[in-house]
Order: sequence, then C-alpha cells, then structure tokens
Amino acid sequence: MRTCAESFEAYFLRPLGRAYGENLLPRGLDITFCDQLFLIGGGLMWNIYFAVLAVGIGFFLATGVALMKVSENPWLSRPAGAFIFFFRGSPLFIQFFFFYSMFVLLPRAGIDIPLGFTTLTVETRALTTAQVGGLFVLILNTTAYSAELFVGALRAIPKGDLEAADAYGLSGFAKFRRVTWPNMLRLAWPSYTNEAIFLTHSTTLVFLSAFPARQQSGEAFYYARYFVDQTFNPFIAYPLVAAYFIALTLVIIVGFGLVNRRLNRHLPRERRQRIRFRPQYIR
Repeated sequence: MRTCAESFEAYFLRPLGRAYGENLLPRGLDITFCDQLFLIGGGLMWNIYFAVLAVGIGFFLATGVALMKVSENPWLSRPAGAFIFFFRGSPLFIQFFFFYSMFVLLPRAGIDIPLGFTTLTVETRALTTAQVGGLFVLILNTTAYSAELFVGALRAIPKGDLEAADAYGLSGFAKFRRVTWPNMLRLAWPSYTNEAIFLTHSTTLVFLSAFPARQQSGEAFYYARYFVDQTFNPFIAYPLVAAYFIALTLVIIVGFGLVNRRLNRHLPRERRQRIRFRPQYIR
C-alpha cells in the first residue's frame, strides 16, 4: 500500500505525460484515497491551462468581435453577428465533435500555402489533440459569449460620457481607450466574471468529447471517471472534482472582484456593482 508521499510523487505530475510519473495508472484494489486526491488534483492543471488561455485570448478577440457587431458597416456587423449566433446557438459539446471531425480531415503533413517566393507549411497535426484543438474550440466559444456581453455594455454606455469625450476633442483610438473601453469593461465585468467561471467548468468537456487523451494524459474529470470505472464508487472521485472546482471558482471570484473594484474605484461605494455568481445550467 502506497503512502500519500509516494502517491504524490507517482501521480501528481502524471497528467503531463508518462515521463512525469508512473507509467501505468493505479488499478483495482491498489487505488488509495491519496492516489485519487493527487491524480485528480494534477489533472486540474489542464483545466487551469484551458481556462486561462481561453479566457485570456478570448477576451481580446471578444472585444474586436463586439466592436464589429456594433459597427454601422454591414460587412463587419453581419459576420460578427453570425459568428456569435452560431457559437451561442449550438451546444459546446457538439462544437467539440464538429471541429475534431473537421481537424481529422486535414492533411497530417500540413497545408502548403504558396507565397510566390516561398511556400509556407502550416502544421495541422496538433489540431487533433485536446491541448490545441480543444483549446481552439474553447477560445471561439468564449469569444462569442463574451462578445455578446460586451455588445450589451457598449450599447449601455451613457451618452453623456461619449459627448464629454467629443467635447474634449477625443476621437478615434484615444476616445476608445480612455472612455469607451473602460466603460464597457465596468458595465460588463460582473457578467463576464460569470462567463469566466462557467468556461472554467466547461473545460471538463474537452476530454469527455471527441478529443482523445493521449498516453492517459487528461484533466480532473477524466481521472475521476477513470477511478469510478475502476472502483465502482462515485462518492470519492466526483466529490473531489467538485471540491477542486469550488476552490478554483473562489479564486476566480476573488481575482475578478479585485479587477471589478479597480474598474469602479471612481464611483461612490453604494453605486459600485458587486459580482454575484449566477450559474448557467444550459450552455
């Protein structure tokens, strides 16, 4: 029977690949509580990886898509509206299957793009992995949801603030950077916090969908399902996943709450918006 120290050494970094721990996962009667605790906890690193990169990249993409949608130019607003409608109108689970099936059809050797003076080869093999292809889908999904939040915030900016910017002679990028963007973030941030939380929870679908877990390298929920299949006991692994995600959610709430306080620092205390977690049950 392994000690907790041995379980930590053998399995905490195991989700990164077989080179970082035991070659095989524990099986049957050899599974201990510490094995489940550390292997599921190690798998949480992939959930954090997906969440941080998807939210970080999706934030800037969503800002651009939101500006496109509120644009008076139909060549910008209509594609942005169609993009948002597609990714908000279809289940995330189906999006994983759709894009994985599409990525599998791409040539494994890559796609050659002739540039005249040279040929650029774009690698496509990584797109069939969860770490790249799954992340790509999460980025597109959160971009659509976040963009719709930002569109609502852009339309809710007080006209007086925009008129004041015009009166000061601000225009173009200066007006956007100093007036439009800060107001958009201030108005959208509480709702955007909930989007970040739900996106973090949605990372459990990556390995549950079509993307394979290569060399048994998966995230927290992947290992929880593995332990349930091995022990036929769902009352240890699944509560452990829930506990880890509750702790992760608290970290997000605290971090985004500090940003929210910073965005609203110029307002009286009674007018500052507070972040309230409102879970979405249908994505």
